[in-house]
Amino acid sequence: MSHAHVRSVDITAAIITVSSTRVKESDSSGKAISEILTDNAIPVTYYTIVPDNLERIRDEWFIAIKKANCIIFNGGTGLTYDDCTIEAIAPLLEKHIDGFGELFRMKSLGQVGISSMLSRAIAGTSYGVVVFCIPGSTPSVTLATKELIVPAVAHILSHANIPG
Repeated sequence: MSHAHVRSVDITAAIITVSSTRVKESDSSGKAISEILTDNAIPVTYYTIVPDNLERIRDEWFIAIKKANCIIFNGGTGLTYDDCTIEAIAPLLEKHIDGFGELFRMKSLGQVGISSMLSRAIAGTSYGVVVFCIPGSTPSVTLATKELIVPAVAHILSHANIPG
């Protein structure tokens, strides 16, 4: 990525785990995201777990956009009856970053094979904040955070915050 297109941006992160069964002690995916961000000098300013419920997910989004400029939702992105993270967040995005989901599925192919097509991972921006919705498994969040989010977040935020 050309550094000419990246402005200096202070990045702060919010992690929202979407799960009706996890608690902080058992949220290995939330912990993995936090460790990767912290190792890359991105402070986590907000962390919570929310059940698979469209309104509750949106409520957390509204809280998080006031606390961080990079929000990572993990979980609730699959095809089961209660997965609703995408339905909750996609309509709130002003700009969609289609390439994020495409790259995530391409990279996931090596981990999970053809099942990577079941991922509905998305990203986009709203109010100058970048939002990522990724599957909740620890290998998935590790791949997405290390290989896609951390390398691109400053570049994304540079463009998301250019006055228009």
